[in-house]
Amino acid sequence: MQTLPTYLLQGSGLSCIRDDRVLFEGLDFALQAGQVLLLEGKNGSGKTSLLRILCGFREPDAGQVLWCNEAINDSRYYADMAYVGHLDGVKKELTVMENLKVALALGQTGAYSIQQALTKVHLAGYDDVLVQALSAGQKRRLSLARLLITHNALWILDEPFTSLDKQGIALIESLMTEHCADGGMIVLTSHHDIDLQGVDVQRVVLS
Repeated sequence: MQTLPTYLLQGSGLSCIRDDRVLFEGLDFALQAGQVLLLEGKNGSGKTSLLRILCGFREPDAGQVLWCNEAINDSRYYADMAYVGHLDGVKKELTVMENLKVALALGQTGAYSIQQALTKVHLAGYDDVLVQALSAGQKRRLSLARLLITHNALWILDEPFTSLDKQGIALIESLMTEHCADGGMIVLTSHHDIDLQGVDVQRVVLS
């Protein structure tokens, strides 16, 4: 499998204000290739807001995000980053195969072919099934299959274990471990206590 180059994601002095309430301020972190950043905190503590800042959906109220020592807007950051939100982000009127072909057309070719990715996430044989006919767990696994067929060093995942049973959770944890072993990195929120063998997991608690 292709080994990714060495990357570095940094947050420097990040602050976020919503509805005149400070969610967090002066937040610093540095994430290197092979590492995971787990964001923890109660609902409303700013976890999703921080993910939105890291995805470029909103600007921080103070501070900056750096990718390989450059401001993200001046770098290759958006080409190197993939986001899977709390919602699955798949087109229910398209088939499983059509959804993945669209994702592949919009990104760089990754380590897995579409068929390999479907096998990996236990959706082999579902190629021509409309997404609207899938279960909630199958839709979640399809959304994560997109990460396997495209080349992205940084995965940003908002509650990736939503709608998954124990087998599905173990599957996603194995994919995350594999991604980090290949030099990738992950930022995620989760109410589930993750088990990533051999992976350096940093924790940021927002309150």
